[in-house]
Parts: sequence; structure tokens; C-alpha cells
Amino acid sequence: MTRPPSSVQHPSPRARLDRRDVLKFSAAGLATAGLVAIHPNSAKAHSMRNDATNTQMTKDWDKTFPRSEKVHHEKVTFTNRYGIVLAGDLYRPKDRAGERLPALAISGPFGAVKEQSSGLYAQTMAERGFVALAFDPSYTGESSGEPRNVASPDINTEDFSAAVDFLGLQSAVDRDRIGLIGICGFGGMGLNAAAVDKRVKAVVTTSMYDMSRVMARGYYDKLGREERAQMLERMSQQRWADAVKGSPAPGARILPETLEGVTDPVARMYFDYYRTPRGFHARSPNSNGGWTATNALSFMNMPLLTYIKEIAPRPVLLIAGEKAHSRYFSEDAYTDAAGPKELLIIPNADHVDLYDRADKIPFEKIFDFFARNL
Repeated sequence: MTRPPSSVQHPSPRARLDRRDVLKFSAAGLATAGLVAIHPNSAKAHSMRNDATNTQMTKDWDKTFPRSEKVHHEKVTFTNRYGIVLAGDLYRPKDRAGERLPALAISGPFGAVKEQSSGLYAQTMAERGFVALAFDPSYTGESSGEPRNVASPDINTEDFSAAVDFLGLQSAVDRDRIGLIGICGFGGMGLNAAAVDKRVKAVVTTSMYDMSRVMARGYYDKLGREERAQMLERMSQQRWADAVKGSPAPGARILPETLEGVTDPVARMYFDYYRTPRGFHARSPNSNGGWTATNALSFMNMPLLTYIKEIAPRPVLLIAGEKAHSRYFSEDAYTDAAGPKELLIIPNADHVDLYDRADKIPFEKIFDFFARNL
């Protein structure tokens, strides 16, 4: 497969962030909507807390998108290889009872929950004939795991494979036709999962981030060795403080309460989704705070996409906005993947547009891709 027509190929948006932006957003830093922080004991962060023996999920429709009458929806749980109970929303088409259908495991963005973008993708793909599972990653949302609001390149990759386990046990699913959709930071996780889990037959990413790369090297790989060493030193010392206290400290908040005085276009873009009625959700780390102060440690030392070539010969579709500051992640992943592969650049779209803008998310293209490859 080939790149999109030259008419939608424009100079990379990476030049839009100057050095101060790069350092600001990488300092243990901005992942997608930002490695913003909320205290682990926050009532909001724990309003729907789970553990392995007491999984509690809301029964209300509390999504950021309207409910479709074309699909069945149910709350589900399943357990990953590390014993963490994951919470999901399972969507099935109403008019396909008795059939064994292709299925999709969907997660992201990084710091979001299943009631946001991944749920919208899942419901939309179910309308098109797929069984689709949107799930909360470990330690976030309605999924279990302590401490809260921490991420891991290994555990979050495993979360995708655990979702495949769950889907493959459903009577309505043809387990030989399971694919993944990863949004934003979980685009990188999805590619990593597909590389190691040969049951995955095809992968789509939208607004993909390589979380280990951006945390380890900063935006556009501009984080110097000395600055990286300083970040690691700060987080290493923070571990002493956490050990003394007995719990992890929250990191610094990045997304503000208001946009007063905020001029950076990337911060304003994320604010417009996570901090407004458009995409706000009380359980989302990006809407209500963020990650622990040492969250970046494992990402900085464990590259996610080392074995991206091993996805082949299974197909990959990478989708990015023409104006997205993150576009280079998808372009570089396209270069590194062995194929079959396709890179689709959406004209006039930024990074967050592909979270929820139905007029810009190429759902028909995604449907065609999976219809051909599952």
C-alpha cells in the first residue's frame, strides 16, 4: 500500500513547537493531553475504583457521545496476565444475532477512558457489523490496579492482548478475525501488542503517539542527554520520597483549570477536548488531573516499537491529521513497518479532531480496511 496523494502531504507540523515547548511538554512530561497529575487519594479519581474482588461499574450511560439504537451495549470485565481486572464496554450490532462476527479491541487516548474516544469508535464500528470492545487500561477508569493513574509500556500492551483473550471467548466472535484500534498513545501500545501477539490480524491507529519515544527523547527527539539525565535524577529522588510516604506522589498539573493566559496551541487543543463538555469525563486522568510523578520512568527505558517490522505480513493502517503536532509518529512508524502498510493523512485535521469529529474520522476507510483484512 502507498502513502496518500501528494495533495495532502505538507511540511511536517513539528516546526510549530519551539525548544521551550519541547522541554515543557517532555519533562516527565506531556504525553498526549499531558502527563497532568491528580492526587492518588482524590475522591474523583476513586469514585468508581475497582479491585480484583470488588469490581464496581456505573450502570448509567455516562459517555461523551450519544447512545446508538443500532447496537447492544453491555458492561464487562476481564483479567489480564498480571491479574488486573479490566473494565470494558462491549458493543454488538443488533441485526446480526446468531452470526460469528469479526471483532475489535479498542483503547486510547493515553489518559482517556472508555467513555470517551475509544467508546465512540467501538459503537461506530459495531454499527458497521463488528463486535467491538472499548476498555479502560490498567490502573485507570473503572479498571482495577493500585496505585491509581499509573501507566506501563508492558502492562498496557498486555491489556490489548487480554482484550483479545476476552473477545475470542465470546460466542458471537470469530476468534480468527480479531483486530485492534489504538488511539493516540494507545496507537503505539496497539502496534506493540500486534508485534508480539500473532492472534491479531490487522491494526489501525489514529493520531498515534509512541509514548516511550516522546517521554525518553521529548517532542521531535529534541531532549538532550543532560536534560534526560536531570529528569531521571528527579524521578529517582522522588522514589525516596514515595518510599518514605508509602505511596506515589502526584506529578505537576499541566492542563489548567481555564485557558486564561494560555497561548500554546497544543495545550489549548487538548483543553478543548478534555476540559470542556466536548470530551470531559470525571474518570479520565486527562480531564481530572493526571499521572504519578514517576510515571515516565519505565517508558524512558523501554522502547515500544522496537519490533514493529514483526507485525508483517499482517496489515497496518496509520491515520493522522495533516495539522497534528503528532503526525511525525505515524509517518515514522509507516517508514519502519514492513508492510503491508498504509498511511492516511486527513486534510485540515489536528491531533484531537480524530478523537471525536465524525466529519473527520475516516470510519468508512477503517471499515473497508478491516472488512478486507479480517
